[in-house]
Amino acid sequence: MIIVLTPQATDKDVDELTDNLKSRGFGVHISRGVERTIVGCIGVLDTEKAELSEQLQALPYVERVVIISKPYKLVGRAFRPEGTIINVRGVEIGGNRLTVMAGPCTIETEEQLMETARFVKQMGAHILRGGAYKPSTSPYSFQGMGKDGLKLLAAAREETGLPIITEVMDTRDVELVAQYTDIFQVGTRNMTNFALLKEIGNTNMPVLLKRGWASLIEEWMQAAEYIASRGNYNIILCERGIRTFETYTRNTFDINAIPVAKELSHLPVIADPSHGTGKASLVPAVAAAAIAAGADGVIVEVHPHPERALKDGPQSLRFEAFAQMMERLRALAPAVGRSI
Repeated sequence: MIIVLTPQATDKDVDELTDNLKSRGFGVHISRGVERTIVGCIGVLDTEKAELSEQLQALPYVERVVIISKPYKLVGRAFRPEGTIINVRGVEIGGNRLTVMAGPCTIETEEQLMETARFVKQMGAHILRGGAYKPSTSPYSFQGMGKDGLKLLAAAREETGLPIITEVMDTRDVELVAQYTDIFQVGTRNMTNFALLKEIGNTNMPVLLKRGWASLIEEWMQAAEYIASRGNYNIILCERGIRTFETYTRNTFDINAIPVAKELSHLPVIADPSHGTGKASLVPAVAAAAIAAGADGVIVEVHPHPERALKDGPQSLRFEAFAQMMERLRALAPAVGRSI
């Protein structure tokens, strides 16, 4: 259940309520908004909710109690109705400005990464993406540069000032990747790797959680709940397309998922039209559609020479195409009440 405190509630009131709930064996999560503090109470049996709700509403500093029936409590819209804004080295994700994350699917060389980082920065990107560890369907495909790739990302951040996002795939790598990145990325294959989600939840590191390629939206929300339940609320949802019967595109980008996620959750939502389509020619149009549908930004793959890319060349934008996409999004942003 969600307990909404009055604007006059003090820190002492919050502590008193927290101690009360914990003494009963419930989990407690606190969300401090601009005007109100909201307390999430986890672990209340359905048979106890009505009685506990009455008791709590009798407290002078409690404005109302909302009983949540959905299995995801902390990432649900009721927990933070005003929405969440995540600040990453001065870049706000989920606010009035759209966020563009761009860079190569996989870090191949220092030259390739730095050339791309400088260009996307020049074109107005806010965050640099790049894979140091890469999941592959085939065990014989390129798996990424590992720690050396992380070091190159850190060097690119040092030069350009762009925060970085990179994928973490294994619980054993969380601590290492956290030393270099600004945002963890959890890929589609790991959305249901609950051990990994818990480990990330134990950090306070922002995380971009991609929807599983065959996952229901509710399953996606519950995956986010795994992270939030450990105390890390810095979660960004990412729609990246799902597998359907259609084979023309790599995946089917689920445009419905964006307004649905915004309706169900307070978390920011980012769109990935690169994986959603698998075709560079389709990326700008789908990126624009995602922004029109309410996405808080996009994450796209950019490569100086896609025909030579070791991974995902067909869906990577050339520099010229990325520049054109940015121009298009700048023109679109004011129509949806945003800037870029």
